[in-house]
Amino acid sequence: MEKHVSLIAALHIGLSVLGLLIAGLIFFVLIGTGVIAQDEDAFLILTIIGTVTFGFMVITSIPAIIGGIGLLKYRSWARILIMIISAIDLLNIPFGTALGAYSLWVLLQDDTEKLFKPAKAKK
Repeated sequence: MEKHVSLIAALHIGLSVLGLLIAGLIFFVLIGTGVIAQDEDAFLILTIIGTVTFGFMVITSIPAIIGGIGLLKYRSWARILIMIISAIDLLNIPFGTALGAYSLWVLLQDDTEKLFKPAKAKK
């Protein structure tokens, strides 16, 4: 199960970093489009849309990155965080659904739960 946990962590980190890059790209494309249009209203609307989109994607990506790093260190809080994120990801068709289902399947196994117990409790 250790390999599965590492894979889940890497996938969550990778997809979240990709999400941040896409968020930045969307932000700059929308702002650039507003500048090129040379229309104040268009610039204002595109700036608002770009900022909200960027903010939403950052807010949803950062916890997955933090949780993925925690999973690599076998922190119990990271397991719970990634299970919550995975449940939400089930709505993100098709990649989020696949990642969410796989993550939940791995993280809910008894063998996986034992990996996240403190060292004192393992003995």
